[in-house]
Amino acid sequence: MIRKILIVLLVIFLSMQFIRQPRNNGLAAGPSDITHYVHVPDTVLNLLKRSCYDCHSNYTVYPWYVNINPVGLWLRYHINAGKRAINFSDVSGFDKRKLDHRLGDIAEVVEKEEMPLSSYTLIHTYARLDSGEVKLIKSWTTTAKKEVGYQK
Repeated sequence: MIRKILIVLLVIFLSMQFIRQPRNNGLAAGPSDITHYVHVPDTVLNLLKRSCYDCHSNYTVYPWYVNINPVGLWLRYHINAGKRAINFSDVSGFDKRKLDHRLGDIAEVVEKEEMPLSSYTLIHTYARLDSGEVKLIKSWTTTAKKEVGYQK
């Protein structure tokens, strides 16, 4: 009985390898990226690209293990969820209120060390933010919120 279950699981695992998700290989920067809505200093932009853009932009640098399912499916889910929260490559759909709110969210999640995800930084250690980088991002979000000019 256990042997049959293991064979079925192996067949399912092998079958999953034929499922290929579309890649997130668009442009990270374009006419509707965040830099066209608020000023993003190069230092902050580099931090965002290093620590956020794989899941929060239209361009992901994929690791080799994306080709092994169910890991590839899990990564695709995280990328889609990240882009739904904020896609730095396209904020054209945000009104002032929503952009102000998302900027506040960015400050909050980096301060609480909720982003980048620990599951991401476990392998992508370069994406970790130190306390100085967190302060820099928080300072930028404060300035950017003023630039957006949303009045509550």
